[in-house]
Amino acid sequence: MTAPAVERPPMTEAGEGALAVTTAGLTKQFRSGQVAVDRLDLAVPTGSVYGFLGPNGSGKTTTIRMLLGLVRPTAGSHRLLDGRMPEDAAAVLPRVGALVEGPAFYPHLSGLDNLRRLDAVDGTADPATSAERIGAALDRVGLTPAGKKRYRAYSLGMRQRLGLAATLLRPRELLILDEPTNGLDPQGTREVRTLVADLAASGATVLLSTHLLAEVEQICTHVGVVHRGRLVAQGPLAELRGSTAPRVEIETDRPADAVATVRRLALTDVLADGRRVSAALGDLPSDRVVAALVYDGVPVQGFRVVVPDLEEVFVGLTGEGFDVSA
Repeated sequence: MTAPAVERPPMTEAGEGALAVTTAGLTKQFRSGQVAVDRLDLAVPTGSVYGFLGPNGSGKTTTIRMLLGLVRPTAGSHRLLDGRMPEDAAAVLPRVGALVEGPAFYPHLSGLDNLRRLDAVDGTADPATSAERIGAALDRVGLTPAGKKRYRAYSLGMRQRLGLAATLLRPRELLILDEPTNGLDPQGTREVRTLVADLAASGATVLLSTHLLAEVEQICTHVGVVHRGRLVAQGPLAELRGSTAPRVEIETDRPADAVATVRRLALTDVLADGRRVSAALGDLPSDRVVAALVYDGVPVQGFRVVVPDLEEVFVGLTGEGFDVSA
């Protein structure tokens, strides 16, 4: 399957067409020779919820670590918000909240005290509002009752929530979240999705790395599909949904005649399997196919139009399955 062509919006300072994250040829090759990220060109529109989707091991986390300056790229360049990285990191990163795999906290301190320490070392944060902001962050992720519990006693899901709370200690223009629902139960997963939607509604741009198709379908406006370090598709989610043409499936006891009819109609990708014949419908109305079969005297025992769902689109792009669970 050919990845849908995506035009990169022009770079502007603000407003429609502005980009919160851009990369140009971003590449990471490790000393072993493994190429984890291969000439990646991301374009994340300002105000979007961008689903960075790919199977586990496809290079998503390495990309995020390069975006944040945690890993040095082998080649290429990137920008966050209006700044070049890493040259403008000091000015840009305070406006960015990030949750990268396995958030690290002091195990002997409570969740509340861990956030206090993080806020205290942030030279751009106002100490006078620290208690209020920390309380609000814990409340937004549902950790207020466990705020005084030591981090070592937190479950995986609670640790993930605390990592999210750390990104919310102050307003952020851009949030980069790596698998934010990892370890959460279904209720926690729903709450995080609601939180992401609320953050986007308040004006923040969210780049959400995930291998869960359900997350992309439910909250993302744009998507980039990465496979083995390469970007295979990118654009608005609605465009990606429509990138695969519907097919007609015909059941008949004269499949050879049905094949001749659909080929006469100039349908493409014609397949025959026993009594079943299928073809890409293209722009032809389906009733024209039925009429042509009847005109040609082909008996039709069954007829349907099959529209590939989003899972099939992604499997076609990568050749691999995705986790579609919630």
